[in-house]
Amino acid sequence: MAKVLGIGGFFFHCRDIEATREWYARVLGLKLDEMGGTMFSHGEAAEAFGKGAITVWAPFKTDGDYFAPSTENHMINYIVDDLTGILARAEAEGVVQVKPREDYDYGSFGWIMDPDGRKIELWEPKGSFEED
Repeated sequence: MAKVLGIGGFFFHCRDIEATREWYARVLGLKLDEMGGTMFSHGEAAEAFGKGAITVWAPFKTDGDYFAPSTENHMINYIVDDLTGILARAEAEGVVQVKPREDYDYGSFGWIMDPDGRKIELWEPKGSFEED
C-alpha cells in the first residue's frame, strides 16, 4: 500500500523573512543555505539519537492550550543536540522561555516563541523508541 514516509518540509509565512532567517540562525543555530532555508539530515539525527530520532505527527483539539501563548494553529518541534546550550543562547539573545523546562525518560523539552509569535518546542531525545 502507498503511504507517507515522513515529513519532507515545513513551510510557513512570516512578517519579515530576513529577520526570521537571521533569528533562527542566531538563536537556534540553523545553518541557512543559499535559498535561505535549511535541510535537516535524518542520518545526522539518527547518528546522535538512534531510534530516538523520530518525527511526531499529531493533531490537537482547537480548544486546547498546548500551543499557548501562541495563537497560531501549529507549533514546530525541533530536535536539538544540547537543550541546555540552546536555551542559554536564547536567553542571552533576550528570548524568554514560555514554559519551564520539562524532563522525561524519553527526552527533555523547552519552549520559546519565534519573532512571528509561533511557539517552538525544543526536544532533546533520550534513549530510543520501539518501532512497530
